[in-house]
Amino acid sequence: MLTIKDLHAYYGQIEALKGIDISVQEGKIVCLIGSNGAGKTTLLNAISRMIHTEGSIKWNDTELTTMSPQKVAKFGIMHVPSGRHVFPGLSVRDNLELGTVSWRGAFGRGKYDEDIEKVFELFPRLKERRKQLAGTMSGGEQQMLAMGRALMSNASMLMLDEPSMGLSPLLVQEIFDIIRNIHKEGMTILLVEQNAQMALSVADRAYVLETGRVVMEGTGAE
Repeated sequence: MLTIKDLHAYYGQIEALKGIDISVQEGKIVCLIGSNGAGKTTLLNAISRMIHTEGSIKWNDTELTTMSPQKVAKFGIMHVPSGRHVFPGLSVRDNLELGTVSWRGAFGRGKYDEDIEKVFELFPRLKERRKQLAGTMSGGEQQMLAMGRALMSNASMLMLDEPSMGLSPLLVQEIFDIIRNIHKEGMTILLVEQNAQMALSVADRAYVLETGRVVMEGTGAE
């Protein structure tokens, strides 16, 4: 589904990615683990075309490196960045509707209702708080909202950047239970996590990054 070969990225004179090779198969969870500065977030930003890179990023047979972030998103490659970035002054429902409007255009209230109900099935807490302002929610609830908003975009692959960041152990477990449920629905997931134990427990395949290079790869169990 996604194939990355010999990918390089730079911040000024600093080489952040040094010839990365990874692949993500359809319907699998692939995780990237490593310490701060290893290049995990940079790799997700590269796939989303938020930064310039050298090398190849292919979605099926389509090369993404010459595309804008908007065109990449229309392939259904949805990026949930670290820090959640919900719209704090809008309600939960409004945040979810923006996921549809932003990437697929307005289809009318009936279409919104259909998509939102699917999200509410995965995230019952969002349904309970559908009229609440996003900025008044807890960190875990905002993480759920950010993930739900991405799913509103008819996603083919979710890229999750540190979904457990700043959450209590109980909320971390809840977020990973949700990731498992999304995966059971057939979603392909590329997961960046510092919580290696939790990430490997859900991963079909894992890559360990160190200073911009893949230094180890294998199944989650390995």
